[in-house]
Amino acid sequence: MRVLVGRPRHQAGALSAELRKLGASVIEIPFIEIRKPRSFRALDSALRNLWSYDWLILTSVNGVEAMWDRMSKLRITGRSLDHLRIAAIGPATRKAIEQRGAKVEVVPKEYVAESVVRSLKKKVKAKRVLLVRAKVARDVIPRELRKAGADVEVVEAYETVVPQSSRVRLRAVLKNAGKRPDVVTFTSSSTVKNFVELLGSRAGYRTGSNPRGQECPRHTELNAIRMASIGPVTSATLREFGLKVDIAAKEFTIPGLAAAITKSFAGRAE
Repeated sequence: MRVLVGRPRHQAGALSAELRKLGASVIEIPFIEIRKPRSFRALDSALRNLWSYDWLILTSVNGVEAMWDRMSKLRITGRSLDHLRIAAIGPATRKAIEQRGAKVEVVPKEYVAESVVRSLKKKVKAKRVLLVRAKVARDVIPRELRKAGADVEVVEAYETVVPQSSRVRLRAVLKNAGKRPDVVTFTSSSTVKNFVELLGSRAGYRTGSNPRGQECPRHTELNAIRMASIGPVTSATLREFGLKVDIAAKEFTIPGLAAAITKSFAGRAE
């Protein structure tokens, strides 16, 4: 089977390797490009004042990498984190933090914002919480933790943009029956939104609107392709854009997504 992996170029390797081990032919076309924010002012200020926070929440490996890179540039050592209680969404984020010498106290059972809230809301009352994340992200964590009595500061560590260089490649692959993927993988809501934008109506794709007024692709080429989602938030975004969810990971991780794809095709072969 041919699987299209839409992760950022520097992160595609893990999913691609899992899929190749399972016998898939992998096509890598990034739907996301990670960029530095326009300004590091807010992040730098927070890092210089780490002593004033009780909790640190990191939601992605990208956030971990960006934060430690800034700490290095500002000559802030890991000892500045020793007093903090740290929460991470998912095992990959936890691993990235621990590789840098910090201890992670909380990893929610499900790797989504709602589960973070459930894990922390009884622990953060009257506490100062630093949330390091992408420029554009869901507001579930800060909103709900503030309701629980926390003083939450949200700082931007990176931003995700549409990689324009992927536009021609994606359209060409989908139009070529000999190269068209059997599965397209989505590892975040951003990958879904950018996939739709990369297709666009100007490519000859007929578009419609979902209940929120956003455009979604409508083309027979997509009908034969199975859409694979890493978790419930990503699945919800696919449906918002009028796209189906054919494969959903039970464990919201890269290995979990690869396993769900394999299981799906094994079932069809039987």
